[in-house]
Amino acid sequence: MSRRCLLPADGFFEWMRKGKEKQPFHFGMQDDSLFAFAGLWDRWRDPAGAVIESCSILTTTPNSLLGDIHDRMPVILRPERYDLWLDPAFNHVKALAEVLVPFDAAQMRRFPVSTRINSVTNDDPDCVVQWYSLLLAQSALFE
Repeated sequence: MSRRCLLPADGFFEWMRKGKEKQPFHFGMQDDSLFAFAGLWDRWRDPAGAVIESCSILTTTPNSLLGDIHDRMPVILRPERYDLWLDPAFNHVKALAEVLVPFDAAQMRRFPVSTRINSVTNDDPDCVVQWYSLLLAQSALFE
């Protein structure tokens, strides 16, 4: 695992499916702090010769906060593991694999957000506002 990177975030989304309905949820830290996903990056040339830089977020099994919504979650690294993850000289695969575990659910929270987030044309703060009314209006979705 070379070319390791951190991808900073303040949250991410997953969708709960119930029949034909899909309810988006925002996941983040209890204290709204920033965190970092474990990632891998690469640089390559496309057939036309242009340099492309890309990255991927690694995933792991879900914690208890995500388990009822999805079968995996992004790897969120604990801050004390950042230096280890980024150290290009550290190549002990077993030790690196041991940091790729589900993040502590007790330090996270989730809440439903508007289905406006389902369209890339909607890119504004209203997309991530907690939609408590959705819990009431769509309570059958969660029973």
